[in-house]
Amino acid sequence: MVERASATAHDGAMTLHRPAVLLLATLAACSSHPKADPMPTTEAPPAPALAADNPFAQPSPLPFQAPPFDRIRDEHYLPAFVEGMRQQAVEIAAIVRSGAPTFANTIEALERSGALLTRVRRVFFNLTESHTNPAIQKVQSEVAPMLARHADDIFLDGALFARVRAVHDARATLGDPEQVRLVDRIHTDFVRNGARLSQDQQAKLRSYNEQLSTLTTRFQEKLLADTNDSAVVCDDRAQLAGLDDAAISAAADAATAAGKPGRFLLTLQLPSSQGILASLRDPATRRRVFEASIRRGARGNANDTSALVLQIAQLRAERAALLGHANHAAYVLADEMAGTPEQVESMLASMTKAIVTKTRAEAADLQAHLDQSAPGSKLQPWDWSFVAEQVRKARYDFDESMVRAYFPLDRVLRDGLFFMAQELYGITLRERVDLPVYHPDVRVFDVIDADGSQLGLFYADYYARPSKRGGAWMDNFVDQSTLLGSKPVVVNVMNLQKPGPGQPTLLGFDEVTTLFHEFGHGVHGLFSNCRYPRVSGTSVPRDFVEFPSQFHEDFAFDPRVLQRCARHHATGEPLPQELVDKIRKARTFGQGFASFEYVAAALLDMAWHSLAAGQPVDDVGRFEAEALAKAGVAYELVPPRYRSTYFMHVWPGGYSAGYYAYLWSEALAADGFAGAMENGGMTRANGQRFRDTVLSRGLTRDPMAMYREFRGRDLDTKAVLARRGLL
Repeated sequence: MVERASATAHDGAMTLHRPAVLLLATLAACSSHPKADPMPTTEAPPAPALAADNPFAQPSPLPFQAPPFDRIRDEHYLPAFVEGMRQQAVEIAAIVRSGAPTFANTIEALERSGALLTRVRRVFFNLTESHTNPAIQKVQSEVAPMLARHADDIFLDGALFARVRAVHDARATLGDPEQVRLVDRIHTDFVRNGARLSQDQQAKLRSYNEQLSTLTTRFQEKLLADTNDSAVVCDDRAQLAGLDDAAISAAADAATAAGKPGRFLLTLQLPSSQGILASLRDPATRRRVFEASIRRGARGNANDTSALVLQIAQLRAERAALLGHANHAAYVLADEMAGTPEQVESMLASMTKAIVTKTRAEAADLQAHLDQSAPGSKLQPWDWSFVAEQVRKARYDFDESMVRAYFPLDRVLRDGLFFMAQELYGITLRERVDLPVYHPDVRVFDVIDADGSQLGLFYADYYARPSKRGGAWMDNFVDQSTLLGSKPVVVNVMNLQKPGPGQPTLLGFDEVTTLFHEFGHGVHGLFSNCRYPRVSGTSVPRDFVEFPSQFHEDFAFDPRVLQRCARHHATGEPLPQELVDKIRKARTFGQGFASFEYVAAALLDMAWHSLAAGQPVDDVGRFEAEALAKAGVAYELVPPRYRSTYFMHVWPGGYSAGYYAYLWSEALAADGFAGAMENGGMTRANGQRFRDTVLSRGLTRDPMAMYREFRGRDLDTKAVLARRGLL
């Protein structure tokens, strides 16, 4: 899954979505298609062993193999997983026996394998994030170690690796650049997953992988439970002063749903900083919300994640050592654009001093405001967002609640996001109501290309609920692959507060840019035009995958977009130009805080994953405090965007030693967007160029080569510093 964690947003989240199947995902290809060529093996595919009424037993009959959610029940998952693993094991055995190794009977056959397993895992792991329940969580706990063992059975199969190595050694004879790239990628996957280890070492690796799959699943379950349990209950509406009617209505509905009628429930978002802190006038309520947020996973209760953090960090360090790396960060970064931990640390360090200086200047500015408005008051961490909002209003005459009135969700979606998509790429999105969905709030859209052909399907799941984890992200239900004859089915997920009956969903501007951000991931999947699933769509390094999404954020400011979508929900009046100007001027306001909390989290991630095997850590809180102090980002007024015990990105998520990637990608996005603006901005020519050079290519080329082709030169980081107001 690909997620938002931009430091410019208040409620973003993280990741490449491969929870329990991070290793397996590289080879478990997407759903097979009736028109796909038969698998080139010496045996016929195994007969299905699932019950006839199990919806995963055969490819979905719905358009583009969209999941038949109306038929899928919780009891279907486990047998489909078991049978999917069995079938892929048979397919792998057939590959090993299929004569002298060639690209077709080894590499391409691997790409075709695991169709059933992919069908079920694509649906299941989406729902573990967006609409889970106790039955799904039970299956997840059972299947996680099974999938880890299955992945190891593939990657540690000596005969299979000998075939992969033989094709890799002869790759220069292939002639097709995409095939060469695929062979390199799969050979690297095998090596990084232990194919060259001795049998004793492989046995140890299997143990590490199985333990990690179990522990990361537990972390996810405990954090979701503790986040829900930490929601703040208010007895009096006066405690919610400052929130608009829609937010108060949503809090009342949440309390009723939680069995607390007549009260108000303030649910928590994933990051440390909670968006509602900017609006709540009652300092006591702000403090309760802030403290509930930063104590998640560290309350000493049944859902405390501290022990899991220590176990996961140590096991990752031991696994990295086994694979020949100094630490987990070195292992991870060897396969990313950054290359080494030193490169990441150098990049972060180069900005830290300026960020700390700006953050402390902002704190002094906020304290000066307090000295005038509330003499004797001392700025507290739970007051920062509220006081900053007051300063912003005073300085720019800018009221976030006033801005929200001009951004109703449906209009932003239809006349903003989809308008941008048409102007840049010539595509049209048309809603359809005939396809089943996994929750009533989910919407489905056909994606029609400029020539009238259909590219795929786009699912939109925007509202928060107790069964969904926090944050915003994109994932696929079906990957694009011409080999398999499959077109993309993608989903964007957010956590907007659902208003009460009859009230509109109004967005803050950060939420508008998050909508554009996630759609950037969406078109990265939708425009993919690759033959092989392993290198299609968003299957790119983590420090490149956020480039397309962050590139799209700035189009939310395009005058034509704002003119169409920024209209008052009640009167239809356009957003006044003076308010547009204030939004633009205020954009760099508070960037010290936003940059600081992000960089602190990135440095914390690197600290945990720079531990050597056997390096003792016995206290999560103490390690975190020492790591932040050592990096120069220990500041009592601004906690990291994610503290260790609720850092979803790096424990169950796919961004371990990779949270830095958002800033790395933002540098690409800021420079790339500057190039687009130099050439006319939101035009079909710029969109087509981006589609041709980046969005359609997947990982068929080196990421930096793709960037250079789009931009016409190497990266210049001045644009990102200007974007954040740090120049």
